[in-house]
Amino acid sequence: MCRSIKQLRQPDRPTTDQEIEAAALQFVRKISGYRVPSRANEETFNRAVAEVAAATRQLLESLAVK
Repeated sequence: MCRSIKQLRQPDRPTTDQEIEAAALQFVRKISGYRVPSRANEETFNRAVAEVAAATRQLLESLAVK
């Protein structure tokens, strides 16, 4: 679906907050169809970005390292 979102988990280095936020923003843009939301949707859009970023952080922190 979102081929341009890159893999964030790297074995040789931790993922940065900036990488997580950028991926969350790109994902929400793709799902919503908005590059920049209208004022009416801005709060909902930003909340979605924050929630996706939080879920991503939780996932990356919870994965077992081999």
